[in-house]
Amino acid sequence: MDYKKISKDIRRKILSMIYQSQGAHIGSSLSCVEILTILYFKILSINPQKPLERNRDRFILSKGHAAAALFAVLSQRGFFEEKILDDY
Repeated sequence: MDYKKISKDIRRKILSMIYQSQGAHIGSSLSCVEILTILYFKILSINPQKPLERNRDRFILSKGHAAAALFAVLSQRGFFEEKILDDY
């Protein structure tokens, strides 16, 4: 799996989301993309088709200003459709 390409795609999504919403905190989101990508695509035991599975791993992002990054990663991982990011 090409994690660099995934991270690059996620960064594009973040920039688009923040631009469309006229939001802020771009730096907070961009600074954690690689961490979230590796967690959600390699390390965490999760299944987007079974998000409430009892034995899944759980991740809590306490860096609230980086929510755009988490939403973009979750979309890329298949938890919801990318179209939903348009409403960020």
